[in-house]
Amino acid sequence: MIAITLPDGSVKKYEVGSTPMDVAKSISEGLARNVISASFNDTTIESTTPLNEDGSLVLYTWNNEEGKKAFWHSTAHILAQALEALYPHVKLWVGPAIDKGFYYDVDLGDDTISEKDFKTIEDKMLEIARGKHDFKMRSVSKADALSYYKGKNEYKVDLIEGLEDGDITFCDHDSFTDLCRGGHIPNTGIVKAVKILSVAGAYYKGDENNKQLTRVYGISFPKQKDLTDYLELLEEAKKRDHRKLGKELELFTFSQRVGQGLPLWLPKGAALRERLENFLKAAQKKAGYEMVVSPHIGQKELYVTSGHYAKYGEDSFKPIQTPNEGEEFMLKPMNCPHHCEMYNSKPWSYKDLPKRFAEFGTVYRYEQSGELHGLTRVRGFTQDDAHIFCTPDQLDKEFKDVIDLVLYVFGSLGFENFTTQVSIRDPKKPEKYIGNLENWEKAEKAIINAVEDKKLDYIIEEGEAAFYGPKLDFMVKDALGRSWQLGTIQVDYNLPERFELTYKGNDNELHRPVMIHRAPFGSMERFIAILLEHTGGNFPLWLMPEQVSILTLSEKYEKYGQKVLNLLENDEIRALVDNRNETIGKKIREAEMNKIPYMLIVGEQEENDGTVSVRKHSEGDLGTMSISEFSNMLQAEVKKDIKEFK
Repeated sequence: MIAITLPDGSVKKYEVGSTPMDVAKSISEGLARNVISASFNDTTIESTTPLNEDGSLVLYTWNNEEGKKAFWHSTAHILAQALEALYPHVKLWVGPAIDKGFYYDVDLGDDTISEKDFKTIEDKMLEIARGKHDFKMRSVSKADALSYYKGKNEYKVDLIEGLEDGDITFCDHDSFTDLCRGGHIPNTGIVKAVKILSVAGAYYKGDENNKQLTRVYGISFPKQKDLTDYLELLEEAKKRDHRKLGKELELFTFSQRVGQGLPLWLPKGAALRERLENFLKAAQKKAGYEMVVSPHIGQKELYVTSGHYAKYGEDSFKPIQTPNEGEEFMLKPMNCPHHCEMYNSKPWSYKDLPKRFAEFGTVYRYEQSGELHGLTRVRGFTQDDAHIFCTPDQLDKEFKDVIDLVLYVFGSLGFENFTTQVSIRDPKKPEKYIGNLENWEKAEKAIINAVEDKKLDYIIEEGEAAFYGPKLDFMVKDALGRSWQLGTIQVDYNLPERFELTYKGNDNELHRPVMIHRAPFGSMERFIAILLEHTGGNFPLWLMPEQVSILTLSEKYEKYGQKVLNLLENDEIRALVDNRNETIGKKIREAEMNKIPYMLIVGEQEENDGTVSVRKHSEGDLGTMSISEFSNMLQAEVKKDIKEFK
C-alpha cells in the first residue's frame, strides 16, 4: 500500500499502481468525471499514471489553470494530427499550451494555411476528437527517438539531441505519435469544441537567422457554449483593442521610418500622459519623493556593474561605439543604475534616510519584431520609476507606504479587481540571480510580512523574481476578466552592494542601505494600453482629453458657444466648440464616436436664458442647466473619481 496526501492535508491508503483516476473515483464519481490531469510530488502526470510510492497528489479539472493547460496541450496534439492528415509534407516542431489556448509551430514546405482553411482544420480535429482516443505516454531511448525522426523531421532530431537519454517520452493517441513530456487529458473525446484563431510566422527557435515556420493558434473547450462565450468576448476585445482605439481617438501612432516598437504620441495622447504623470507626481510629492532626471544613455561599464549587461545584454540594443577607442555607451535598459550613482554623489547619514528618487525615465530594450504588439510590447517605453534608499529598520514602513500608493493609483483609475503575486527566486537556477542567499531570504521575508500585514490576497510564484531581488507584482483583472501585471515593488540588497552605497549610522560606522524599486504604472505605454482596453476608451472624467463638446445649433450661436467655453475653462474644464455648418444630429453622433463625456447643445433658447442643454455620452439628455450648475456637477464628479492621496 502507498500513502497519498491530498491538498486538504488528508492521507489515504491505496494499492501500489493505483492511478490519479482511481483516487478521484474513491472520493466521488462526480469528481472522477471531471478530472482531466494531475500532479504528483509537484510533477505533472497523466490521470492514468500508476502511483508506486508515497506522495502528494493534486487532481485538476477544467476549473484549474493546470487542468486547462493539459486540455489545451492535448488539443495541440489533435491539431498536429489533423495537420499531418491534411498537409502530408508538414514537419512538426513544438505545440505548447499558452495563456488562452495553444499553438503548434510547423514547417508546411510549399503549402500555406489561410483563414479559408480554418474550418477544414477544425472539422478534422473534431472528427479525431470524437474517436475518444486515449493519450498514452511511453519512455523511449534516445537512439530509438532519433531513429524515429531521422530523415523525416530535422526539427525533432535537433530537439532530441539536446535531451538526456532516459528522460525522453513519446505520447500516442490513435495513429499519431509525438515527442512530449506529458500532461494530457484522458482521451480526445473530452474536447467538444475547437476554433483555429489565427496563423503567424515564427522563426525556428525564435532566431531571425533561422527558417520561418508557420504558427497555428487555436483554442478548445469541453462545451460548445464555452467556445461561444469566448468568441463573444473576443469580439468585444477587438472593439476595445488599444491599437484601434488609439488610432480612432488620435492618441498615438507608429512609423516604419522611426522604427518598430517606438510609439509616437500625438497631442491628445501626450496630454493624456501628462495628466497621468501630474496625478502621480502630486501623490509622490505628498509621500516625500523628489523628482530627478537621468540621461537616455550610459557607459557600458555602468550596466556591467549593475549586472544588467550580463542579465539583459541579449535584450538590449548593441553598445554604441564612440570615436574614442574602447569607449562604449548603451541605451539604458533600466533607470536604477543611474539612481544609484545619484545616491553616490554625496555622503549620507542615517538621519537623511529614507531618500526617495522618482523619475519618468525612458528605457530601451530590443524586443524581437515578432513579439512587438501595439503599446504593450515596445522597444522604447517610459517607466514611472522610483528608488527608495532606506535603512533596514525603515524597510517595512517604506514598503507598506508604497503598497498604499499603488492601491491609490488603482482606485483612482477603476482597477478594483486585483490580486498580488510575491515573485521569488528559483532555487534550482541560481545562475539567473546576483547576490548572496542571506540577502535574498531577508528580502523575500520582508515582502511576505508586509503583504500579510496589509491583509492582501497573494500567491507565491517561484522563478519570477528580478535578477537582483524579489518583488511584489499586482495582477489586475480588466473589464473583460483578463489578467494583467500592473505595478511592481521590489526589495533589493544587491545593487547597494555592487555600487558600494553607504550611509553613516548612529554608531558612526558605514552601513549599506536597502533599495526599494517601485513603479505603480509599470510603464506609461503599457498602462495606457490596458487602461484603454479596460475602459473601452471611456476614461474617467478627470483623465479625458476633452471632457465637454459645445454643439451650436447654427453658426449664429458661435459667440454664445465661445462664452460657455470661456466660463468652463475658467473652472479648468477641458472643452471645445463645434460650430461647423452640420446638423446637430451629426455633431452628436461624432461626439459620441469620439467618446466625449458631455455634450452641451446651445441655440436661441439657451442663449436667451444663459443655459445649456446637457447630453451625457451613451446615456442621452440630462435636461437644461445653468452654466454654473453644469460646471459644479462636473467638478463634483471629478472629485468623486480622484480623491486626494493622504
